[in-house]
Amino acid sequence: MRNDIPSTTPRPSVRRARFHPSVPLRGAQAVRASVLSMLLGCLWISTPGLAQERLVDHFPEAAKSGCMTCHGEIEPIREIGSEMLNQIMARGESMGDPAGCIVCHNGDATETEDKAIAHGGDDFYPDPGSPWVNDETCGQCHQEQVKIQWQSLMMTEAGKIQGTCWSFGAMTGYEHKYGNYAVENPKDPKERLGTDTYLAYMQRLRELEPNVFVDRHEPLPEAVGFDELDKLQDNPELAAFTYIRQECNRCHHAVKGRSKRGDFRGMGCSSCHIPYSNEGFYEGNDPSIPTDEPTHPLTHQIQGTRGATVTIHETSYHGLSVETCTTCHNRGKRVGVSFQGLMESPYTSPSTESGGEQPSLHSKHYIAMEQDIHYQKGMKCQDCHTSIDVHGDGFLNPTTLAAVQIECSDCHGTPDKYPWELPIGFMDEFEMTPASGEPRGVTDQQLPHTWAGYQHDKKDGFLLTARGNPYENTVRDGDEVIVYTAEGKDLRLTPLKKLIEEDKVSTRGLVAMQGVSKHLDRMECYTCHSSWTPQCYGCHVKVDYSQKDQCPQCDESQTGFDWIAAGRKHMQDEFRTTDGEEQFDTVIPGKVTESRSYLRWEEPMMGVNGEGRVTPLAPGCQPSVTIVGADGKTILTNHIFKTPAGIEGSGEGGQLAIDMSPTQPHTMTKNARSCESCHSSDKALGLGISGTRPWNETHFADIETTDGTILSKRAQPQQPAIENLDHDWSQIVDRDGNQLATVGHHWKLSRAFNKEEIDHMQREGTCIACHREIPQNSMAINLLHHVAKYTGQLPKTNEQHMGLVNKIVLLSAWVQVAAAGGGAIAGIAGVFWWRRKRAIGRTESSGL
Repeated sequence: MRNDIPSTTPRPSVRRARFHPSVPLRGAQAVRASVLSMLLGCLWISTPGLAQERLVDHFPEAAKSGCMTCHGEIEPIREIGSEMLNQIMARGESMGDPAGCIVCHNGDATETEDKAIAHGGDDFYPDPGSPWVNDETCGQCHQEQVKIQWQSLMMTEAGKIQGTCWSFGAMTGYEHKYGNYAVENPKDPKERLGTDTYLAYMQRLRELEPNVFVDRHEPLPEAVGFDELDKLQDNPELAAFTYIRQECNRCHHAVKGRSKRGDFRGMGCSSCHIPYSNEGFYEGNDPSIPTDEPTHPLTHQIQGTRGATVTIHETSYHGLSVETCTTCHNRGKRVGVSFQGLMESPYTSPSTESGGEQPSLHSKHYIAMEQDIHYQKGMKCQDCHTSIDVHGDGFLNPTTLAAVQIECSDCHGTPDKYPWELPIGFMDEFEMTPASGEPRGVTDQQLPHTWAGYQHDKKDGFLLTARGNPYENTVRDGDEVIVYTAEGKDLRLTPLKKLIEEDKVSTRGLVAMQGVSKHLDRMECYTCHSSWTPQCYGCHVKVDYSQKDQCPQCDESQTGFDWIAAGRKHMQDEFRTTDGEEQFDTVIPGKVTESRSYLRWEEPMMGVNGEGRVTPLAPGCQPSVTIVGADGKTILTNHIFKTPAGIEGSGEGGQLAIDMSPTQPHTMTKNARSCESCHSSDKALGLGISGTRPWNETHFADIETTDGTILSKRAQPQQPAIENLDHDWSQIVDRDGNQLATVGHHWKLSRAFNKEEIDHMQREGTCIACHREIPQNSMAINLLHHVAKYTGQLPKTNEQHMGLVNKIVLLSAWVQVAAAGGGAIAGIAGVFWWRRKRAIGRTESSGL
């Protein structure tokens, strides 16, 4: 089996021509170009209800297709009247299928009796979006997107691989060495998709972070096999590859993934562009597709831009459903489910109507939390995340921070500047100082490879992202911004600068953004505006390799499914078109289970991210690893690996490889967190949550004496020790600024706060500064306190208290100014008086 993929050398057998409106064509090509000018039909939005009409009612010739013998009632892949459907139908007719089915699915449209013949054997494509065949299907028109799919982060998952290897002892160091498949960058840097400004920007990042922006990924190594389990005794860190293959990387686009509630999806392009419900059942009109077995799409329709209408049960929508994204984005930073307002819970309550447990979703249970304000406004993931973010730019960008090109200020601006007045790179600096330079302006040009998308009215010009690409659904309209959402709404946004000019920002907001200038110079907007953040402290990973033939007490051998091996199995010709992987024999030794120490959702701690900005932090990969050998005996128990000596602020002993990850929580709210929640919080500064007893001690709970002597000889530890965790999972730095665990290790600038920053930020004891004198420790204050008390002027609300403090500050300032000014005036007057007196004395002494 090969580990490499044909990412830069397309399969030569059935490569169809690409059609692009800017390329002059002649003869037969010109005829086909008029048919396949590629998704210009996205300009057309259908009337709700039309998408589920029968194809044969609008294209009578389609009835002559053998496909319609069984599938005559199926939904048209795009809505009736759309240009894309018209193109498919015309192309299908030219290929001998008036229903157009073989344009995407291949097969034999002349066969009406034998299903095996009709579906074309091994050349039938049940999922045309699969990356193993989509150069022959979607790639007929979307050639650029198909070409770059193998370098995309959603395919390589290189950041997750490096992160897991790091937590097992920094096996690859800082280098993002492995991907799910062997893949490399194009030789010519100009092949990167994007504007010239963007290309130059990414070249700068590549030079700053060579361990992240690598030229190639080697294929992820194999997990230990059944005949290699003895290797674990000397090299227990090899269990990382079992963990990655069974759990971490089952969501990449080259596989369909597991068939569980909330995890149903397609492959490749179909992962996002074909809707699946969480239940995984087909609910369309085709009677030949089973409706009582999962793993099927919800409907036979493409979801995409606002120009693609999907109608199911007489209800229409546009764009990609957020639930499509959460199918994968529910692990790791959990940004998909957080955006929806769902927080993972260990509990199965509340009960269902029948008295059962809350149903499992993505193999988890949830609490309904506050939803992101963008979600509440009707925005979808694709309304912020551009084609470059999602599809990639054709080069390896192994982490989300590397791949995502947008910042909050790209739309909202700052209190002093509109978005178009900001320089390129603002809030995306990868430096410790804010970006400077000429205003980025706007553009009236979109990227060449996105010409097939929906064409929006550009008004005064498309906004530009922090990295210099057009933000093609967001435009300037005078001194306002219009966001054209995928659902079809035109959201008018007032930038911060105009809000302040119109006096629509609270005093609290003005103080935070303008009064304390360092906030915008050094912080991410979402550091304050995220209402909550999922925090799963301590990931207790157990990999059990016990095998029945070597473990006397075992009833069965412990094994698990290898999703990477399953993906690579599609490389074999006989499995290239297989729709799914769970029938494959890619079972490897070891069973992975996970649990947590505790969960939190309230305001997270903070630190510095790779861009050099203060950001929320949440537990990334924090494994405490237990490994059980083939004989059923533990090799490691509750073990935290360490990094090599001298890195991540460590000494000769290395640093604990439990990583706290910089995150954009995707739980934005209009109202920011309070000043006190940062400046008066040990947790926010990285000093940890207090209250837990030492994790590196064994704790008992049994009948005992008052001095702690356990009386029962059969008492079991209630909480076994985690040997080298001498602080809480939530603590990443001590008060002297010594880092205690790793923080966002992917990037050079990521770290915990240092001592100088902690001392500067911490405002613990601010209340005491005033109230140690109130009401009796100062005669003047005591007098004022009693006067205020008996005249009813003591502050009773937070607003009254703030007003009093503000009055005291202003009065104190004016008194000091008056004192200083009065002293200066008195001094000047004294000098003048002295000089005048001296002059008079001289006059008198001279007898004048």
